[in-house]
Amino acid sequence: MSDWKKSITPMVFPGKIAVPYTWTVGSTLSKFYCELRDNGKIWANKCPACKTVFVPPKVKCIHCYRDPSIWVELPGTGTVESYTIVRYEEPMLHPRKAPFVYGLIKMDGADTCMVHIIDEIEPEKVKVGMRVEAVLSENREGNILDISHFRPVK
Repeated sequence: MSDWKKSITPMVFPGKIAVPYTWTVGSTLSKFYCELRDNGKIWANKCPACKTVFVPPKVKCIHCYRDPSIWVELPGTGTVESYTIVRYEEPMLHPRKAPFVYGLIKMDGADTCMVHIIDEIEPEKVKVGMRVEAVLSENREGNILDISHFRPVK
């Protein structure tokens, strides 16, 4: 049955394929992105059972599987829990030119972390435990890049 493969010469074409697509984020993330876009506010949702606060919001609590139905506005500040410095260019994937920093940020008032860009500081000066604040984009479009980046709190 697999004998046909013997007569085929494999060909390899190195390259990259961009596959543009769209998807719906659902009602939970839609509320998060609309508030961010329209009002410049960062909202999280909270589980009524175990009180875990999620940002970005979740459809189900990861601990007790209830609907995190309580919405909580966050102040836009947080702490760097971890980070990595990106030192290579990947224009179709990365929102910034290298080098730049992706940080794992625990927002004040939240129990989970979000990954986002840390800027307005030299990459080598970013530290775990550093306090940061969200900087909103001037032209917000209803996606996570409506938070342009986080910068050190002065």
